[in-house]
Amino acid sequence: MPRAIVLNESDNLATLIDSGVAGDVCRLQGEASGEVRLLQDIPFGHKLCIVDTPKDANILKYGQVIGRASQAVKVGEHMHMHNIESARARGDLSKEASK
Repeated sequence: MPRAIVLNESDNLATLIDSGVAGDVCRLQGEASGEVRLLQDIPFGHKLCIVDTPKDANILKYGQVIGRASQAVKVGEHMHMHNIESARARGDLSKEASK
């Protein structure tokens, strides 16, 4: 059974500390407990959605906003650059501001 750690009770994601494949039940540890069935394969160190997250909602890790959802994300889905827009390193925003 893969495990994932929740770093702050307000986080809407957990970080996998074991790789998991779709269908696995992942055990949450840290600041949250419970189990989440993985809807997709998720590699070690990647993020798992633990709260249904609507499009444009803030993504919280360490209790801090790390980005926003670029699409709705369901519990058990892989959270990564395909569905999270980073709050940092947004080179496109600085280019727009200089126009």
